[in-house]
Amino acid sequence: MIGRLRGTLAEKQPPHLIIDVNGVGYELEVPMTTLYRLPKVGEAVTVHTHLVVREDAHLLYGFAEKRERELFRELIRLNGVGPKLALALMSGLEVDELVRCVQAQDTSALVRVPGVGKKTAERLLVELKDRFKAWETSPAMFTLVSDGPLPVSSTSTAEADAVSALVSLGYKPQEASKAIAAIKDKAGLSSEELIRRSLKGMITK
Repeated sequence: MIGRLRGTLAEKQPPHLIIDVNGVGYELEVPMTTLYRLPKVGEAVTVHTHLVVREDAHLLYGFAEKRERELFRELIRLNGVGPKLALALMSGLEVDELVRCVQAQDTSALVRVPGVGKKTAERLLVELKDRFKAWETSPAMFTLVSDGPLPVSSTSTAEADAVSALVSLGYKPQEASKAIAAIKDKAGLSSEELIRRSLKGMITK
């Protein structure tokens, strides 16, 4: 089991990363909440990982914090929740936000996640309630960090990357494009910041 990687961030194409560890490139997928806190390409990075072994592939998932990885593991234990849906849930909601939804049995945010209807959201909240009894929320546990403003010439590339990332989470191309287009004053924003703002707009509207 690969539990942690420490190396150099070689590539960042949301939601996929490649981390170079002593010359070996590990490809992994991360939730957007982890992506926001990653350093720039070429800098040192440490991620906590979870390996999913299938007949046709070995898939590696990365998380900025152990707490995120534990949430991911709790989610994929649930009936009908695979890694893709778990990442979609975690990309739209921070750990503490999801815990609060479970505690309040509030389906409003969950039903806006691709692949989650009202009945599925209700079932997930019921199943997670007992599992989350021991979880304590800590306000402002995470600080969202982006790479900062990009040159104006890179704006279109950042928007295309953001749309691609949203589609990979399960949103329809039209929904993803509309969400990015709805962001005000987006000139010069990084793809990570565009993703963060669009997800916030779709999940919390």
